[in-house]
Amino acid sequence: MTPDELSRCHARALTAAGRLRLPLRSRVWKGQSGEFQGAGVGSSLDFQDHRTYVPGDDPRHINWQAFARTGQYTMKLYREEVRPVVDVVLDASESMFFDPFKAARSAELFCFAVESARRSGASTTVHLVRGDTTRALPAEMVAAHRWLDEARALPAADPAAAPDLSRIPFRGNAIRVLVSDLLFAGDPEPVIRCLAARQGSPILLVPFLKSEAAPEWTGNYEFIDAERKSRHPHRIEPSVLKRYKESYVNHFALWKNATRRHQCRMARVACEPDLQTALFAEAVPSGALETAL
Repeated sequence: MTPDELSRCHARALTAAGRLRLPLRSRVWKGQSGEFQGAGVGSSLDFQDHRTYVPGDDPRHINWQAFARTGQYTMKLYREEVRPVVDVVLDASESMFFDPFKAARSAELFCFAVESARRSGASTTVHLVRGDTTRALPAEMVAAHRWLDEARALPAADPAAAPDLSRIPFRGNAIRVLVSDLLFAGDPEPVIRCLAARQGSPILLVPFLKSEAAPEWTGNYEFIDAERKSRHPHRIEPSVLKRYKESYVNHFALWKNATRRHQCRMARVACEPDLQTALFAEAVPSGALETAL
């Protein structure tokens, strides 16, 4: 993808972030000062409860009307305002970028996740992963359109292996967004367990092509392994195509079942429609995103 193409993807992501966002208001936060409701008490305008006055309390929060009635000092408690925490991870596997439509949708979803978090004032970290290799990325590089070269340059002992998220220093009580097509072999459990550890809230944004999900192959083909760059000639008979489609469906059924066990929200986002149409069709109903207020 060229810098101009990345810039257009980023612009579409920003437009979508004006109407949709990560589900930050659907959970209780703890931590730094911000605009979201927390689990503790603070000094926002959102009244929460009363308690007995203790020497040293801020007199500005004394309930003087109650004192006039009862002669007892009581304190007004307000909901603490906190800053959400979001960790965004991009799967930099070559399968995410081999097709122009899929490359664009992968870029849009990644930019959307980062910019949605930043627009909400969340403490945001960004990580790239490819097989057993990870790299932290300054969030500013996303808006500068300089992230793709970093992603494509990541080395890996086995580029076709599942992303090793155990190498990423996830923060506690964070929303953790993984942008990946999930087209790697193996049990989904290790990936989802890493995303859910330490009270994490996992979200999977999964770009997919209709030509991957329901291909119409027939006859002789030379398939190219996107990760290893190896070539494999095959003759596709109806029975072979049927087995492929069954394997594809079973693969994502495993992911769907695993996400349910770990309360992980997954949205498979088609690459062919425009970004907002695709997100409203799947990401909002699944709870992976919510409409912006």
